[in-house]
Amino acid sequence: MTPPPARRRSTDAPPAPRHRRPTRWQARARDAALAGTDLLSLGAGSVVTTVDDPATGRAVVPAAADDGRPQAARQPARTPTPTPTPTCTPASLEERAAAVLVVGLPGVTRADAPLAAQVTALGVGGVFLSESNVVSRRQTTALTAGLRTQAGRPLLVTTDEESGRVALMRTVVGSGPSPRRMAARETPQEVRERAAQTGAVLAEIGVDVDLAPVLDLDDGPSGGVIGDRSFSADPQEAADYGIAFAAGLADAGVVPTIKHFPGHGRSTVDSHARSALVPATLDDLTATDLLPFQQAVDAGAPVVMMNHLQYAALDPDLPASLSPKAYALLRDMGFEGVAITDSVGMGAVNLRWDFPEATVRAVAAGADAVLTTDGAHAQRMRDALVEAVRTGRLPEERLSEAAARVTALAGGDPRAFGCVDVTLPTLDVPTAGRPTTDQPTTVPPSDEATAALPAPDPSR
Repeated sequence: MTPPPARRRSTDAPPAPRHRRPTRWQARARDAALAGTDLLSLGAGSVVTTVDDPATGRAVVPAAADDGRPQAARQPARTPTPTPTPTCTPASLEERAAAVLVVGLPGVTRADAPLAAQVTALGVGGVFLSESNVVSRRQTTALTAGLRTQAGRPLLVTTDEESGRVALMRTVVGSGPSPRRMAARETPQEVRERAAQTGAVLAEIGVDVDLAPVLDLDDGPSGGVIGDRSFSADPQEAADYGIAFAAGLADAGVVPTIKHFPGHGRSTVDSHARSALVPATLDDLTATDLLPFQQAVDAGAPVVMMNHLQYAALDPDLPASLSPKAYALLRDMGFEGVAITDSVGMGAVNLRWDFPEATVRAVAAGADAVLTTDGAHAQRMRDALVEAVRTGRLPEERLSEAAARVTALAGGDPRAFGCVDVTLPTLDVPTAGRPTTDQPTTVPPSDEATAALPAPDPSR
């Protein structure tokens, strides 16, 4: 196991949790308000020197001494208002709007398929591959290479390979144990090595982002909504194993995604069908569900997936994926990477808002990338973002920031694309120092039946 972080001495006053501290925007607003107060006080308390007019006996302000210069020349010099000079021209609004979309390609196995050609021509930021896209290792490699060639921009190729029952690349990666089984039988270092082997195969076939691991807490039935997809119900154990899995993927050059923020383990409701309210207080979430996410963020997690549950402590009527308070909580924890929604085609969202409306709401709330498992909706989603900016509903700066982050994640130049300087975090997890051992990706006997079942909807 990776060594635990150094403990704070009992005599030290514990710092406030990150999400309880003022955000940088709140701090700037506070400082600006104080500065304005100081200026107003100075104006009210300024002293004007007067002299008595010998003719009237009244106090008057003395005229400025005539120094021989014209009157205009004796006026206080005014700082001219600077004329903005454009130093950067961003990509078109349409291009930036398309860049925040990550879309699935149901049934597509060749890059020249109509749907693949449509979404790459649109300029989407990424594609999502599921089991229906995979026939063989060679075919999948050709598919990802072809998609990138015709994209015309840096393109993310994502999938969902958790091991266990959610393993969309099982055809090429092979079957593996569930995360719960890994935590029961292996050390974090062994899980890291296993994930590195999975990541090496993903990288070889052209996948550069894995929408895993799960950091949710759950010790309920294995087949539950989260169930054995969770490493543990214990926050620290879930953190240790989840971060180890993420580090293994990163070791192989694949970007990991921690999910489902701010924690799905408290709900037994499947958000593919509908949403549900999590009644926990923020203190309860901080002490349990948020702990693995905080440790992963502190370690440099580059991508976080937002879930579709509603939280009484945040926005009770909005799923986290569309909740400004949920994204604010994530950023206040120190996260500076890419925030991506779970699929907006899931019932918890799609039964209330269609794809275009959900996309606008998500980006306005703070999402950098919006996931849908069906790219047929991509153009309507893009057009809705463009219209929202033009009507003032969505700040253009917010869209540019999101597009810049996705572009940076894909290896592009965020400033050249969105005129926004972006630096994404990089996962940095020291190894435990144990010698590396071969860990074949095989299924333990108790997982055979689970691995044989069809994988659930890939948008989890």
